[in-house]
Amino acid sequence: MFCRIAELHCKEVINVCTGFRLGYVSDAELDTKDGRVTALIVPGPYRFFGLLGHEDDFYLPWGCIERIGKDIILVNIPGECQRCKPDRKRKWF
Repeated sequence: MFCRIAELHCKEVINVCTGFRLGYVSDAELDTKDGRVTALIVPGPYRFFGLLGHEDDFYLPWGCIERIGKDIILVNIPGECQRCKPDRKRKWF
C-alpha cells in the first residue's frame, strides 16, 4: 500500500498498549539525507475547550508504528507517549 504524506492528516493515531486516541497526524519529520520518514507528530489535547491552547505535541518515532491502515495508524508505545514542545524541540526521555 502506498500513502502520500498529505494523506496522513486524515488518519487517526491510536496507541495499542493503552487504547488511547492520540489524535490526527499534523506533521511528519523527514530525514533528507536518506529520504525517509523518521517520526510523526500529533498535536496534544486542547486545554479548556481550546481557549488556553493545547498541551505539548506527541512525537512518535517511526519504529513505534505498528501498522498504517486506511483510516487509522496503530502505534505501540508502552507507558506514556513522548511529548515535544510545539516549537519542535525534542525532549528525549
